[in-house]
Amino acid sequence: MKLLFLVWSNLKRRKLRTSLTLLSIFVAFLLFGLLCTIENAFTAGVTMAGADRLIVRHKVSLLVSLPMTYGPRMERIPGVVSATHSTWFNGIYQNEPKNFFPSIPVEPEPFLEMYPEYVLPADQKQAWLQTRTGAVIGRQLAERFGWKIGDRVPLTSPIWPRKEEGAWEFDIVGIYDAGKKSTDTSGFFFRYDYFDEARAYGQGEVGWYYVQVENPERADEVARAIDAEFANSPYETKTEPEGAFAQGFIQQVGNIGTILIAILSAVFFTILLVAGNTMAQAVRERTGELGVLKAVGFSDGLVLALVLAESCLLAALGGLTGLGAAWLVTVRGSPVPTMLPVFYLPNEDLLLGVGLVVVLGVVTGIVPAIQAMRLPVAVALRRNA
Repeated sequence: MKLLFLVWSNLKRRKLRTSLTLLSIFVAFLLFGLLCTIENAFTAGVTMAGADRLIVRHKVSLLVSLPMTYGPRMERIPGVVSATHSTWFNGIYQNEPKNFFPSIPVEPEPFLEMYPEYVLPADQKQAWLQTRTGAVIGRQLAERFGWKIGDRVPLTSPIWPRKEEGAWEFDIVGIYDAGKKSTDTSGFFFRYDYFDEARAYGQGEVGWYYVQVENPERADEVARAIDAEFANSPYETKTEPEGAFAQGFIQQVGNIGTILIAILSAVFFTILLVAGNTMAQAVRERTGELGVLKAVGFSDGLVLALVLAESCLLAALGGLTGLGAAWLVTVRGSPVPTMLPVFYLPNEDLLLGVGLVVVLGVVTGIVPAIQAMRLPVAVALRRNA
């Protein structure tokens, strides 16, 4: 405890310099936590993607539809367990573009079987199967608009108008929760049969297919077989793993990982210089005191440990506080749920941040600590004279 008091007293010697260094470290690790959270938000679809699931879309573009008859043909291909489909609806609530969220017509039972990470109570699932206009929504979406089971929700779609004039009407019959932390709970799913019957055009067409394969190790082989099945047809397909499909959307924004590394590298290099300079100045100012400590019996190893403890404590106070602040920001939920529905700081990134705190403390303190350890008592006392 006396040694800890000594370390703390040394940090308080130059309060302004210490405070500014702490603030710099705090900001650096706050930025680290927030950037990791944003990267995770962009890559959540890749993280959630199942290794045994493929996405089948039109070879030309995702905007071109596929025939509904393709599903049964895919299920006859060796290695395919099941196939179901989705279509992008692009629903808007109250005719306000800001009230946008993922809205997709699906076949309820096959979809829920293929995506067990969407956890829906059995009674709500049964209600969905019995209600033609029924829809299930994610917990985050329900909290965003204050919707509850039994509400009737009107949506408009700039892509899919109804045969009859007016908005699409849906009855909320279920609210699903996340089976995994990375599961998006901002979605709105409704029945394809209701959608297909009521839309003004495009009957019998779907946007893309989800295909579950029996053996994930044979996913590439099955993908080639699916594309071969529809080769030279008016609706040729492109089949890829679900993770690769999600990654394609992310790459339209840019290489998030590279951007993150570039920003953090620049920030941490600057912090190394700032914290290293602080420790070097602190040791130079205490040359005489270090000589006195050695003269009264402090060993070289103990002097080394004192200086390292000081740098590590400085890094820990700023770094762990910054990580904690970043975590608290994510606990409140996404500030932009439309763009970043999955918003949390992963545990592995928290652990990486703690590791970086330790590295920062050691790297910034090791050179001054070695210099203090090697400092001869006579030289130290002479400088103080």
